[in-house]
Amino acid sequence: MQQHQQQRQPELAEGNLPVFVFPTELVFYADEQSSHKQVLTLYNPYEFALKFKVLCTAPNKYTVVDSTGAVKPQCCVDIVIRHRDVRPCHYGVYDKFRLQVSEQSQRKALGRKEVTATLRPSASQEPPSPRAQDEERRIKEQFADSEFFEQTAFQTESRPVAGGPSLLTVLLGLVCMIALMLPTLGEQESTVPVYLHLSVNKKLVAAYVLGLLTMVILRT
Repeated sequence: MQQHQQQRQPELAEGNLPVFVFPTELVFYADEQSSHKQVLTLYNPYEFALKFKVLCTAPNKYTVVDSTGAVKPQCCVDIVIRHRDVRPCHYGVYDKFRLQVSEQSQRKALGRKEVTATLRPSASQEPPSPRAQDEERRIKEQFADSEFFEQTAFQTESRPVAGGPSLLTVLLGLVCMIALMLPTLGEQESTVPVYLHLSVNKKLVAAYVLGLLTMVILRT
């Protein structure tokens, strides 16, 4: 076991740890809304946990949900990538994502894997000709030394800032309080009209709803 660790450590120090990601290319289609959301799966076949970070050459065009995280040993994690700038001026432009991994206790990247991403007008177009494929390969090779940026600004979906309970919540709470103050069905000595007398079940429902509303108001 000790010998195995001694053999593994130089490999980790060199930063050449193989990174397993699927797929290796993302293709978005402008006319297919469902394709604007893609999923990258990062696999960890090793006996130790890995940290990961997602970088991109064009971070303003994409939203990466959970651009940093960890993968348990012999597990995998899905990374959701959304194209957020689907315009004709971006058709055929190649961007790249880089997934960097490291051990939990280290900051140095042990390995990296790059994934290309491109936006195309339609999935119904004919497949690229051999000449076009050669051109695509040449463009991808030009991206070998591209500059990558972090996706921290778009790591998670934005949520509205809580501004207190809504007017509807307050009104519904007042209705429940009024319902609890009304006389119960069957009470004789009451000046309130009989049609405003509520059954015990209705009052229990009002109390339950009022309790839920109270929890919502306290959380906001």
